[in-house]
Amino acid sequence: MKILLWVLVAFAVWMWLSYSKKKKVEASRAGRAATPASSTEQMVRCAHCGTYIPESESIVAAPGLNFCSEEHRRLHSSPDRRA
Repeated sequence: MKILLWVLVAFAVWMWLSYSKKKKVEASRAGRAATPASSTEQMVRCAHCGTYIPESESIVAAPGLNFCSEEHRRLHSSPDRRA
């Protein structure tokens, strides 16, 4: 009878540990799934040189005109620019 009691206690502890581990794994998967979606950013093309850069780092002169640097914005809008 005493052995049966210890087997039941061991089984209950094993079930509790496996359940808590399963919950931790599910929580970490849910956290990882949300992270990449929030870190993606749209890439835009420099109107002067054609280089792709993240939208947050671009210099916007007008809607649809993004530049990779202040120099390219200035060169693009200058009247004597080269094609």
